[in-house]
Amino acid sequence: MELILENIAKHVSLTAEEQALFLSKLETKTYKPKTILLNAGEVCKHSYFVNSGILRSFNINDNIVEHVLSFACEGWWMSDMYSFFSQKPGQLFIEVLEEAEVVSLSKENQEQLYLEIPKLERFFRILIENSLVANQQRLMDNLSLPAEERFEKFTTKYGSLVHKVPQKQIASFIGVTPEFFSKMKARLLKK
Repeated sequence: MELILENIAKHVSLTAEEQALFLSKLETKTYKPKTILLNAGEVCKHSYFVNSGILRSFNINDNIVEHVLSFACEGWWMSDMYSFFSQKPGQLFIEVLEEAEVVSLSKENQEQLYLEIPKLERFFRILIENSLVANQQRLMDNLSLPAEERFEKFTTKYGSLVHKVPQKQIASFIGVTPEFFSKMKARLLKK
């Protein structure tokens, strides 16, 4: 639980009592690869913090094509934010890519913590703001940057994932087909 407390300490300072209360609201589990934590069409009732392993969020369009929205590795949070905050069915799947120890915080417990430890409302607001900024930047990159630059940004942000995540998922994340990605990568290696 040290990692999640370090994550919080980057933005707010909790007393020992507040830390204990926060930790009492969490549930930690280990999951095998390919475990689905959330299915599209379900209401997202938890936010997830990754102690170890890798998660991804994605959706599947009408043509059965997967679109990877995000990855979360050690020390990162993940949720279907639309569904989590609206408590309406979401469009995302959240899947475990490699064995992962995941801490979950229910929506109910999070709301209770906001009342009991107001600093946590600030912490989660900062996370949401950072996520919004990152998503907007990714959208702008996808609209304006060539695929090679989007891949460079991916390797900068998710460097440890390049050799751990299937190439077709990286291709989906940067918005290209697996075939294009393979050719692009071969060109980049020749440089």
